[in-house]
Amino acid sequence: LTVLNAGRRYLKAEDLSGKVFVTSGLGGMSGAQAKAAVIAGCVGVIAEVDEAALLKRHKQGWLMEISNNLDHCIARLRDARKNKIALSLGYHGNVVDLWERLVCELDTTGELLVDLGSDQTSCHNPFSGGYYPVQLGFEEAKQLLSTNPGKFRTLVQESLKRHVAAINRLADKGMFFWDYGNAFLLEAQRAGADVEKRGANKTEFRYPSYVQHIMG
Repeated sequence: LTVLNAGRRYLKAEDLSGKVFVTSGLGGMSGAQAKAAVIAGCVGVIAEVDEAALLKRHKQGWLMEISNNLDHCIARLRDARKNKIALSLGYHGNVVDLWERLVCELDTTGELLVDLGSDQTSCHNPFSGGYYPVQLGFEEAKQLLSTNPGKFRTLVQESLKRHVAAINRLADKGMFFWDYGNAFLLEAQRAGADVEKRGANKTEFRYPSYVQHIMG
């Protein structure tokens, strides 16, 4: 319902075939995102750093395909988008790499490959394993978290700034992003990322919340 309502409200579209939804998180509650994309009829690309979560969702049939290769992900996204095929593709890697690759595609081809975007990393708990920084691999990041939590925190905040910068670039070209109630925008703001709404007070963000703005 969230994906469908986002399409209706922000794309003015009842039919989401050929539309692309990019997000992250396939553990816990976020595991339903892959299923939602296919039910809504769009192309869903969901990044996840933990391979165990990806394999679980694939085994359940909630996730149709898995890849750790961004070139392959972009090729599959383009094909499914062009042919209006419903697809849930799990990218085994950091979502910041995925967002930055989409910016690279925009810069090199002029093509905006994503219509809808969100995030379901556990940003309510970003410094204890809820969000993994793009600068490190999953196992390396876990080790740093246990040995040097202060450094881990710094890398998370740097990663959040890159995360938001890529989203902002795509949103400026017409991609619609929303907060999924996971404290992503709040923690990004605390990290110094550019998420504040222009001309508004400090408590307002430039992107909507799915609770107030999409689901009502």
